[in-house]
Amino acid sequence: MIYAAMRVLVLANQKGGVGKTTTAINLGTALAAMGERVLIIDLDPQGNASTGLGIERADRKLSTYDVLNGDATLADIARETGVPRLLVAPSTIDLAGLEVEIAGHSDRTTRLKKALEVLAAEQGEIASGERLTYVLIDCPPSLNLLTINAMAAGDSVVVPLQCEFFALEGLSQLLTTVEEVRGALNPRLTIHGIILTMFDSRNSLASQVVADVRNFMGDKVYETVIPRNVRVSESPSHGKPVLLYDLKCSGSQAYLKLASEVIQRERLLRAAA
Repeated sequence: MIYAAMRVLVLANQKGGVGKTTTAINLGTALAAMGERVLIIDLDPQGNASTGLGIERADRKLSTYDVLNGDATLADIARETGVPRLLVAPSTIDLAGLEVEIAGHSDRTTRLKKALEVLAAEQGEIASGERLTYVLIDCPPSLNLLTINAMAAGDSVVVPLQCEFFALEGLSQLLTTVEEVRGALNPRLTIHGIILTMFDSRNSLASQVVADVRNFMGDKVYETVIPRNVRVSESPSHGKPVLLYDLKCSGSQAYLKLASEVIQRERLLRAAA
């Protein structure tokens, strides 16, 4: 493994509003609650993952923009959150202009990979109990240079997919991009799994989408389905993951189950390797 024991999962979907950032925040929180040490890299100029973890915009003196620009390391910008064992590398709106700034550079697609290699080397110098075990990268809702950097750096892609009519159409486009990145930049990149989000059991269309996606993607679809839940929607406005905001709600319980499933898949992957 390129990053030793540190697994890098890329949360990507070019469609907005599918629960990608919500999943990054709450999957990271659930993994940390289970004893993993997690870093969430906010690679979206909107910075919603940072806000949802309680990092005020005014406090983001250094961000992922500085890392990709070569002015800082991930260790320089990583911030503690209100969740034990969960760190975040925050983003700022400056990221929106990065693509133009580095477009002419030969390493424009591999800057995040290099930053993660530096981080992995630094992890080898600290006590084993303090080392990161998971890095989750929250991508912008587009297949732009930031998302390509994430895929070039990642071990696997996790795809949040809303239970709605056009879900499979968007998924096909994303899978094509993953194949292109695998061929050109990162031959080890795989699809870790598809997360079905915002499921409303009262909606017969949602159940049909679940059936269609499972038929199309087979065991790549996680068993856990994230329900549409008002507590999940409310929690970011309080700067908290839903597991801190309301542990007993259906959304929190679903993300805990998802984290267990992710860990189990990782164990199977390690055993196979």
